[in-house]
Amino acid sequence: MPGLVSVKTPPLRITVPDDQPHTPIRAQPIRSDPKSSSPATRRPPSPSPSPSTSRAKPSPDRGSAKKKSPPEKNLLNESSLDNPDLGPFLLKLARDTIASGEGPTKALDYALRASKSFEKCAVDGDPSLDLAMSLHVVAAIYCSLGKFEEAVPVLERAIKVPEVARGADHALAAFSGYMQLGDTHSMLGQLDRSIECYKDGLKIQMEALGDNDPRVAETCRYLAEAHVQAMQFDEADNLCKKTLEIHRVHSPPASLEEAADRRLMALICEAKGDYEAALEHLVLASMAMIANGQENEVAAIDVSIGNIYSSLSRFDEAVFSYQKALTVFKSSKGDNHPSVASVFVRLADLYYKTGKLRESRSYCENALRIYAKPVPGTTSEEIASGMTEISAIYELFNEPEEALKLLQKAMKLLEDKPGQHSTVAGIEARMGVMYYMVGRYEVSRGSFESAVAKLRASGERKSAFFGVVLNQMGLACVQLFKIDEAAELFEEAREILEQECGPCHQDTLGVYSNLAATYDAMGRIEDAIEILEYVLKLREEKLGTANPDFDDEKKRLAELLKEAGRSRNKKAKSLENLIDPNSKRSNKKETPKKWSAFGFRS
Repeated sequence: MPGLVSVKTPPLRITVPDDQPHTPIRAQPIRSDPKSSSPATRRPPSPSPSPSTSRAKPSPDRGSAKKKSPPEKNLLNESSLDNPDLGPFLLKLARDTIASGEGPTKALDYALRASKSFEKCAVDGDPSLDLAMSLHVVAAIYCSLGKFEEAVPVLERAIKVPEVARGADHALAAFSGYMQLGDTHSMLGQLDRSIECYKDGLKIQMEALGDNDPRVAETCRYLAEAHVQAMQFDEADNLCKKTLEIHRVHSPPASLEEAADRRLMALICEAKGDYEAALEHLVLASMAMIANGQENEVAAIDVSIGNIYSSLSRFDEAVFSYQKALTVFKSSKGDNHPSVASVFVRLADLYYKTGKLRESRSYCENALRIYAKPVPGTTSEEIASGMTEISAIYELFNEPEEALKLLQKAMKLLEDKPGQHSTVAGIEARMGVMYYMVGRYEVSRGSFESAVAKLRASGERKSAFFGVVLNQMGLACVQLFKIDEAAELFEEAREILEQECGPCHQDTLGVYSNLAATYDAMGRIEDAIEILEYVLKLREEKLGTANPDFDDEKKRLAELLKEAGRSRNKKAKSLENLIDPNSKRSNKKETPKKWSAFGFRS
């Protein structure tokens, strides 16, 4: 089972825009350079006038014999919402309420009434940018209350208000609305919808500013980060290259912007297995950070360089990079900072790879001591990420129970955090593997089922990782004698992995083998034979026969052919319609179900 990618998402911080009414609130899925600004902070100020903050409050009814109420109270009845002065006043009240710390609920009431007032006061149905702005504020307050589902329809309405063709003001409002809607979908774990919103926003921005504007580069990088979170690395690669090209034109050499681009590019290259290219980008990023005096950022890049050296089995160079980073983090942040713990985890993994198990365990324990008593300002995401990585090392120590305890703690830290659906799904998948290893198959299946549901909801149902999780869940179902469910899971996994990895990839071949065994157990002997003939043909023609799996599969095929009373068909048929429920074979009479004599592959 490949390593699980977990990307931390910082908590959503809500501020109501004042001078730039259409600037969305951003929840960044990945930040390769924490100090680099997001597209939101680089948007041009809206040429449209901000609502006046100097309007006098309407006076209460002086002739009333009743006790006087606060001035704004008389403004909040429905009948007065058609007053054109009321919308700007209520929006100012919403801002002031948030700024004073009175609480978002009261501010939400003001913002909702402001949007109603702007809507009522629209002239001949003319789209009002003030209405779009007030809806953005309403959505931001909903998000601050954790009501992301309620924010979505508000933003969907807001993006329909501007007419892009009417000029820069409308284009900016539409762009901001799409980006804020994308952030909200991201916090709900709906990465596919989030990415589509970012794409729509980028398209509008490029039409308004041109393809090579520096602000377009920031949005491209933001979208690339979202693709990385969704493990769509080819799309992220293309966007990041465009960002680098724009910054080469508009930024000086060795700029902070270029350094941030190269760090993200290195992450993408590492994910794709191109370690040499990743190392090159990281070295250039480090040089840029040194030129700009960013000592802590240089140390963070040294950790990434150490990771690449470790992947290349250049262990001495990896230790040197980690130790350099560790020295800087201890001197600048203290011995108990989570950054120090993260380097301990890297060293623990490296020493395990080099057979120094005692040193590896010692570094794990040192990191856990830091996570047990975190310093102020440490986020739950940092602790959960560290515990997840340490659990993987305990798994290598063949201590699944200890690994499970750490995964359970990590999941507990993240389960109520918005925007962490994919990360929690990855942890649940890891837990499913652990439970499978200790023979708790029912619990394992439950963990995989929960992970699969979250991954489907987050739009990762077409990723290679999702295919691997389906395969693992199928294996748990096999152990529980749920053969029909296992077959469905293997079939879906096969389809995804063929698309994402190709038929010759080891994960795809493993699913082929599991599916053949399942068909054999179901009595679908001909289907099992056809899959094995196809796999053997792939190995003979493209992969070679030196792999020990070849002899095993050849033996399996011989047993099935003997049972079926025929010899091997050297010209394997295409698998295109093999699993089609409408195929001709689906009407034939199947033999009674039995369990296959050959094993399944994880």
